Amino acid sequence: MPYLLKSDDKYQLVSIKTMKKFILTTLLATAILPATADDAKYIFYFIGDGMGLGHVNATEAYNRDVLKSEQPLLMMTFPVASQARSYSASSPITDSAAAGTALSTGYKTKNSMIGMDPDSIPVNSIAVDFMKAGYAVGVGTTVQADDATPAAWYAHSENRSMKETIAPQAAGSGLSFLAGGHFKLKGAGDSAFTEFLNVMRKGNYEIAEGYAAFNELKSKGSKFPQKVLMYSDNPTWGQVGYTIDSIPGALTCAQITEACLYTLENANPDKFLMMIEGGNIDWAAHANDGGGVIKEILNFQDAINVAYQFYLRHPSETLIVVTADHDTGGMALGRLGGKYNIGYADAQKISKDIFGEWTRNRGSNAQPLTWDEMENELREKLGFWTIVPVSEKETLELKELFDETFITKKAEDQKTLYQTFNAFTAKAFAILNYHMGIGWTTTSHAGNFVPVYAVGANAQYFTGSLDNTDIPKLIKRAAGLD
Repeated sequence: MPYLLKSDDKYQLVSIKTMKKFILTTLLATAILPATADDAKYIFYFIGDGMGLGHVNATEAYNRDVLKSEQPLLMMTFPVASQARSYSASSPITDSAAAGTALSTGYKTKNSMIGMDPDSIPVNSIAVDFMKAGYAVGVGTTVQADDATPAAWYAHSENRSMKETIAPQAAGSGLSFLAGGHFKLKGAGDSAFTEFLNVMRKGNYEIAEGYAAFNELKSKGSKFPQKVLMYSDNPTWGQVGYTIDSIPGALTCAQITEACLYTLENANPDKFLMMIEGGNIDWAAHANDGGGVIKEILNFQDAINVAYQFYLRHPSETLIVVTADHDTGGMALGRLGGKYNIGYADAQKISKDIFGEWTRNRGSNAQPLTWDEMENELREKLGFWTIVPVSEKETLELKELFDETFITKKAEDQKTLYQTFNAFTAKAFAILNYHMGIGWTTTSHAGNFVPVYAVGANAQYFTGSLDNTDIPKLIKRAAGLD
């Protein structure tokens, strides 16, 4: 069967053999394209935890239809847009430990393992290579700084749950900056956490509890420390808190990025590498909180914009790469029987986590929780009946579940990775998702492809269908370190 091949604006019939030769020649030529920029000196590596393609698509729909933005999300304007596979060495569906290890070291490993290959042999993150080359390196996250993704940059552990051994490894890592909402190690007790802080201080880290404390360090001018450990002074379950909850003084992803940038420029103004994780995206997705996910990705975009403004000042020397460790929840815009109105995300004034906590606490009080009180809460916090057109059938279902949850207590809870929600909370947010047109396949991880966006020096390396292990290797290549 002949094929049509275009040449000099004309088409001609060619044989299958000729067509195969043309395709092979084209692929080889593409593979050996020379870099179009100098080696990257300033590298920003953003990881949206749990941020699948569906999450990005829903947020872009909100950006377009509700915010009326004439421009797509910032990361979607980058000239390189590709995708990556995220499976682990033990499962087609990875967890954050295996994915974090792949994205930081270039090695596949088993789920739950950090900074080790499947045979439990320690493997270093690319931070080691960059520090050997003279780069200052920083790591920041909106969740715990010793959780899976950030820990994979400085620690080696057979299991991500070994918090007593993971966090202290940061002291000897050589990182110039480490930040998070707080530390999982805090759960081991105050004495363990205090000892960890003492170890960090012995490693010449200055401690900044909150963004205001970091700004006080900045006021020292030339005496600004070479190494900084920062965490939130008012964390929520160990993370900085959800954007949608509008917590006064909450540490933001953008502030973490700004603090990391300031510290790295002070440590080495000539070249640096930072990894920033938007961890709350994953938390909201595990909860199947559609509005929460959208607001977290917008918050993540604010952090990316900090890097982008730097890129505009140093376009030929800066590389920005944005990806995700995995898809959480299998989130999709469009569902069976659902009506699409992404604008209902603005009717939501509270995260599913905080709403669930309120219902648990209020439901356990000596004074019984009444339907009238709950109805008012749904109206005020989720926009039910005033903005979101909750039907009579849905209202009846909520009333019946209210009795089963708070009166007879027969309803079963919904358990997710980070929270346990009572049945009423799960139903209320399922109704909100339904009216927004958001569907979910799971409260755990999904094996979907994740997005990859890149702009700047040698961004062209990140084209095509990638494996997650390719990304750190390509970052090294972009910096001339391969």
